[in-house]
Amino acid sequence: MNKIAVLYDAGQAVLSTFDLDEVLQRILAIARDYFHLRNVAIVLLDKESQELYVRSQIGWDQGQDKARLALGQGITGAAALKKQPVYAPDVTQDARYFCSAKSTRSELAIPLMVQDEVVGVLDCQSDRVDHFDSETIDLLTLFSTQASMALQNARLYSLEQQRARQLQAINAIAQQTTAVLDLEELLRRVCQLIQEAFRVSHVSLFLREDHDLVLRAHHGTLTPRIPQGGRFAATQKPWSSILADSCTSMELERDLNDAPGTKFFAESASRMCIPLISFGQTLGVLALDSAKTDAFRDGDQQSLESVADICATAIQNAHYVDRVKQLAYLDGLTGIFNRRFFELRIMEEIERARRGCLGMAVIMADIDQFKRLNDEFGHVLGDEVLRQVSSLFHQQLRKIDVVCRYGGEEFGILVTQVNAEQALGVADKLRKMVEEWPFPGVPRTVTISAGAAAFPEHGTTRDELVRAADSALYAAKQAGRNRVCLGPLARRQAASS
Repeated sequence: MNKIAVLYDAGQAVLSTFDLDEVLQRILAIARDYFHLRNVAIVLLDKESQELYVRSQIGWDQGQDKARLALGQGITGAAALKKQPVYAPDVTQDARYFCSAKSTRSELAIPLMVQDEVVGVLDCQSDRVDHFDSETIDLLTLFSTQASMALQNARLYSLEQQRARQLQAINAIAQQTTAVLDLEELLRRVCQLIQEAFRVSHVSLFLREDHDLVLRAHHGTLTPRIPQGGRFAATQKPWSSILADSCTSMELERDLNDAPGTKFFAESASRMCIPLISFGQTLGVLALDSAKTDAFRDGDQQSLESVADICATAIQNAHYVDRVKQLAYLDGLTGIFNRRFFELRIMEEIERARRGCLGMAVIMADIDQFKRLNDEFGHVLGDEVLRQVSSLFHQQLRKIDVVCRYGGEEFGILVTQVNAEQALGVADKLRKMVEEWPFPGVPRTVTISAGAAAFPEHGTTRDELVRAADSALYAAKQAGRNRVCLGPLARRQAASS
């Protein structure tokens, strides 16, 4: 969870003050401490001279922070010119390297961008060769968006004092969305917060999925004409121009009426659509609808684009957290779920079976004489057998069922909406499939033994069901392997019968 803490701490540093110097120092300190960096700097772009200059730094050699670099010069200049991260794993082998500290051995430069425009570079340096792996680069890339928001928010504050209410709303939205890591909850909250803070009639969030935009959440007072989850081709107007140009569009009622299928709310008389951009990637569109004609002014655009940037970063963070969670629940060797996920889901399935009286079962399966197989043919082939057995289980079970690697060569399977007899049939189907499968490189038949236990006959708790399935698996092994058995009835069931 330390990775999530990095993103959260960075968000708090950005949002706790509008003083640019204080924000930058906090960001640099977090980058140095969390990513173990010797030198880190934020370099800004002077638009007039098109040169980069050091705005704030930690660890640079004395006097080096006074230098100015042209676009394309040095690792930082290359990142600003390309609008993408540039990594030099060994600076002594990179002709572009500009020496800011003699201790530097590897350097990563990530452009700071606002609405696809480079405003500076987050420059990270280490005294170790090839210090930055791909995961660290991804985290620092997300981290750099927080610095971009700091610059944008500070500039908005200095340029638009009269918009204090909206700036406070931006801060409140960002603080609340930074702490929300569940994507669905985040999208709902974003819509509600923006609708209330900016006093518009309705707020919608469309996210990109393949070649479509999908309405994932909305909140407000207008009457929807489309269902949540509705899909729209990203190539149709107005989406095509918004996504292609990465620019905000403002439409009046006549524009909405002229484009069939794009007036999503019955009373909508004007609309502003803002692309959700996180580090150059367009994630979707934030749409604000009003029942008033010409409700949106040019002066609103900059503040709302800042909100859209905050939302895009929060959405990207939520996506990243989802990926981290998925990895935490996957077995690295087989690619199926692991025991941690089994323990999570078995409690959910027992509770669902208890409420709905639909039944569920636990199947514990084990590859017969797996140690002997490893001894005869080696662990590489043994691992491949594990992967193929996992794949067979995954293919043969329904989508609502769950197969997990419980440990070693043992598998835990949760089968929903079945009784004991049906669960035994599922186990035997899997047994036959494995027995008949030609495992490449294994000149003999591979078999499994399995035990099944159903709710509520064999138990009504996690421990009772797993114990019963384990007992059945042991009985199958004792009876000669390559067979399936049903667990012993729970004591209360045995007594009543």
